[in-house]
Amino acid sequence: MDWNKFWNNIVKFFSDNILGIILFFSTLFIGLIIIKIILNVTRRIMLKTKMEKVTQGFLYNIIKFCLYLILILALLNIIGVELTGVLTAISALLLAVGMALQNNIANLANGIIIVSSHMIKKGDYIQVNGVEGSVNDINFLFTTLITTDNKKITIPNSMMVNDSVVNFGANPIRRVDFTFGVAYESDVELVKKIILDVMYSNGKVRLDDNLPFCRLKTLNSSSIDFFAYCWVDSEDYWDVYYYIIENVYNEFKRNNISIPYNQIEIRERKDKVNMPVIKDKLPNRIEKERIEEKHKIDLEKDDLISIFKHKNKIKKTKNKKENNKIPETKENK
Repeated sequence: MDWNKFWNNIVKFFSDNILGIILFFSTLFIGLIIIKIILNVTRRIMLKTKMEKVTQGFLYNIIKFCLYLILILALLNIIGVELTGVLTAISALLLAVGMALQNNIANLANGIIIVSSHMIKKGDYIQVNGVEGSVNDINFLFTTLITTDNKKITIPNSMMVNDSVVNFGANPIRRVDFTFGVAYESDVELVKKIILDVMYSNGKVRLDDNLPFCRLKTLNSSSIDFFAYCWVDSEDYWDVYYYIIENVYNEFKRNNISIPYNQIEIRERKDKVNMPVIKDKLPNRIEKERIEEKHKIDLEKDDLISIFKHKNKIKKTKNKKENNKIPETKENK
């Protein structure tokens, strides 16, 4: 492709063709609005289907890319540029970029595998390569996780496919496992009864297919360990886990069942320790001023009806403020 000729055509078009310039910018403006509206409608149609959220995101981005590419080609055609040469140049550019971004292309291919195989979906709680969290987004190159302490972790899609992934939220039912260690002099049958009674006392524990289980498992050097489990709905996992841990501990104390612990040698310190203390008390709390973001109109994402409603709401608010203003008089000046 002759880039000098390409540039000369653009310069000539914008210097000698007034009607062409008007047509160019009209096409650009109208084309952007049409693309935004098409994307808005496409996104809303996808939301009403049973398609996976991740698949919707992939298709949405592909449609968006194609629409903008068509607009660019249409604008070049108005200028008078031969599209055959442009398409050849774009193909060569894509080939060069592909050679330079082999790893990213591999991530893209693996992202397609993740979506098509339904390996994970948005909202699943997974563990991969030593990190775990809820799946927040799967895009062309990366999978984003949100941890329980609200950290954002970005994992390349190649790692998601090539490494083992533990999906805790894949099935609607999960098993909650426990290990309780008690002293050797404890009554084995009493310990089993206490653990099972606590499990049966929680209404979130499932009793349909698999009943709660508890047996003596290990004879350790300082304790005997009991293994127990019960089945719950996935969303109730942590509620049941903490409930059973806390109540088993209380029932052990109530029935004088001791939990062994490692013995530590303690030495008394005789010298006096000087602890520097700042005498000032804690400062009074000053609330942070948080500025609310103003609603920005986005033709691509916002509902067209809601846009007009928002404009009417702004007008009503302004009119109300103007009506509430105190009129100026000689007294209040």
